[in-house]
Amino acid sequence: MVPFNKYAPLALALALACGHGVAVAAEYVDVLDLPAKPSALAATGPLRDVTRAGARLVAVGARGHVVFSDNQGRDWQQAKVPVSADLNAVVFPTASEGWAVGNDGVVLHSRDAGASWEKQLDGRQIGALVLAHYQARALAEPGDAQWSTWVAEGQRLVEEGADKPLLDVAFTDALHGYAVGVFNLILRTDDGGRSWVPMQAQTDNPQGLHLTSIATADDAVYIAGEQGLLLKWSAGQQRFTALPSPYQGTWFGVLATPHAVLAYGLRGHVARSTDGGQSWAKVDTGLPLSITAASQDASGDIWLFSQAGHALRSHDGGAGFTLQATAPLAPVAGAVQGLADGNVLVGERGVRVLPARQDP
Repeated sequence: MVPFNKYAPLALALALACGHGVAVAAEYVDVLDLPAKPSALAATGPLRDVTRAGARLVAVGARGHVVFSDNQGRDWQQAKVPVSADLNAVVFPTASEGWAVGNDGVVLHSRDAGASWEKQLDGRQIGALVLAHYQARALAEPGDAQWSTWVAEGQRLVEEGADKPLLDVAFTDALHGYAVGVFNLILRTDDGGRSWVPMQAQTDNPQGLHLTSIATADDAVYIAGEQGLLLKWSAGQQRFTALPSPYQGTWFGVLATPHAVLAYGLRGHVARSTDGGQSWAKVDTGLPLSITAASQDASGDIWLFSQAGHALRSHDGGAGFTLQATAPLAPVAGAVQGLADGNVLVGERGVRVLPARQDP
C-alpha cells in the first residue's frame, strides 16, 4: 500500500488558491442518478446473471453494466442504462420486454430486448411505498394488530434510505412479476412494473431472512433463501407458505421445471422435489463447493455450476449429476443455455461460452 502523502493537504490548498476557489473534486452523484459508463471491458468485468431475450443474450453486472449479444456470445455490445448501481438478476418473459434488479432497490425495464433500459423503481421509493401500503391496511382493518408491525417495518425502510438490495426477479409474462431481496423484501407487479405492491406480510418468514432466489414453472412460484428457507405461493391462502427443507444452510438458487424443482446452495447442497415442494430428496453432487448457478438445455438436461466453475450435468431431471470437463475453471454466477448446444456463463471474469461436451 502506498503510504499517505504528508504533503497532500498542502498540495490541495495550493490547487484551490491557484484555481481561485474552483472545486477540484467532482460533485458526488448518487449511483441511482448516474448512468452506467460506457466501457470496452463491460463484457469482461464482473457480471452476475445472464438470460435470453428471444435469440439475444443479455447479461447484467457491476456498476450498472448490461451487455447483449446477437451471435450466441461471441461478440457483445453495451446497453444504455440510467443507473450505475450493481445489478444482480435479469429476466425476459418475452423476446422484447425484460426486467433487471439490483442494489439500492433498483428495478429496470427494457422494451427493446435489452438494448436500452429505464428505471421503474429504486430504494429511495421502496420505503415510502411499503409504509403507505401498510398504513392503508391498518386504516382499513383497525382491529388487526399485525398491521402496526408492518407499518413500523415500513418506517424503518424509509429511515434507512436507498440501501435495499434486490437479489432476484421473475416474471410469468409481460405484466405479472416479482422482485425479492434482503430481509424478506418482496414486491409484486400486475401491470408490467408501473406499480409495485409489498408482500412482506404474505410470507412465512417470521425471522425476516434474505430471499435469494425466485423461480416460476407453470402456475407455481418458488422462493429460496437463508437458513434453508423454501417458500411456495399458495393461491388459496394468498401467501408464500413454508415448505419442508432438507438443509438449514443458505440456498443460493431455485430452478423450477414442469417436472421437478431443484434448490441449490452452500457446500454443494442440492435438493430435488417432484411433488411441488411437499417433500425433498438430497442430491449428491460429489462437490463440497457452493452451487451458484443452474440452467436447463433444449434437450431437458439440467446443468449446475459451482462457485469455482465446475459444471455438473443431469440426464434424468436432476436426480443425479455427472461432472463435466470445463477446464480452465472460472467462477460462475449465472448461466443460460444458448440457442446453440452450449452454456453461456457469467461471473467475476465476465462472459464465457462453454461448448457442449459429452459426459466423460
